[in-house]
Amino acid sequence: MSTTTDHYGHPELGADRPIGLTAPSGIDRAAHHRLDEAWLAAAWSHPTTRVFVVSGGQVLVDDTPDGGTALVMTPAFEAPPTETHRYFLGTDEDGVSYFALQKDALPGRMDQSARPAGLREAGLLLSPRDAGLMVHAVALENWQRLHRFCSRCGERTVVAAAGHIRRCQACGAEHYPRTDPAVIMLVTDDEDRALLGRQVHWPEGRFSTLAGFVEPGESIEQSVAREVFEEVGVTVGHVEYVASQPWPFPSSLMLGFMARAASPEGSVIDVDGEEIHEARWFSREDLRAAFESGEVLPPSGISIAARLVELWYGEPLPKPLA
Repeated sequence: MSTTTDHYGHPELGADRPIGLTAPSGIDRAAHHRLDEAWLAAAWSHPTTRVFVVSGGQVLVDDTPDGGTALVMTPAFEAPPTETHRYFLGTDEDGVSYFALQKDALPGRMDQSARPAGLREAGLLLSPRDAGLMVHAVALENWQRLHRFCSRCGERTVVAAAGHIRRCQACGAEHYPRTDPAVIMLVTDDEDRALLGRQVHWPEGRFSTLAGFVEPGESIEQSVAREVFEEVGVTVGHVEYVASQPWPFPSSLMLGFMARAASPEGSVIDVDGEEIHEARWFSREDLRAAFESGEVLPPSGISIAARLVELWYGEPLPKPLA
């Protein structure tokens, strides 16, 4: 961790501690090539080009000799046949081009160690390059599956720009991938306690930060304050941006914040009972004891929520003792 501190005096997360899926992937998306059919055809035919299949939010992953996990990728000439669902994802610093193919099912594999995985399972296991490629491909696949018809005239659309546009040939409208902004925040109070909540559908003991979608005509700071008050009845004052995270479940961009309860009177918890079943203020000592005893389960490691809690906690979260 970096030794610099944030507005609250907490250590900031440095570049050596990337948040969730935000680690630099080393991939240049090279968007200027997406409409260049001649360039795309040449890139597809190049022997160094690598291709992987995405289906239903899953890809094939395999174990590596060094004990890691990697996307199963093949040269383009070994890839399954496809017509229009071929997405150009970018190039790396060595000039290698990467494509994803959207298929109805993942291909069979002779290698018994290869297995299907979604982002929740593979996101923390893959290298930053592979995780970045997978996030891009999964987000495009989801948007493509849900936006096959023109929202203006209702006619079927076709894929364009190497998977990044759907074009209506009837009315000429172009449709672009949708990203829904959402806020996720760790609220602290004047005693430097952290507010964590448990959603109604989560297992017993699972606590995390609060989150919600930004509404039309609303700033992200207003969204933070509104969501916290609606879910747990706490009034928020100062709000400070920390970092963002792609979250293609199905199409969100998570905007992470630290927020401060406005006053001791405004920090009284009153859960809504619809989204949040339970919420508690935790000191660092409370949270350490709860994690170590297993009474409280930490946020998912792939989520920016865990990093926000670590930012306040000051170090990686403790593991259960048993």
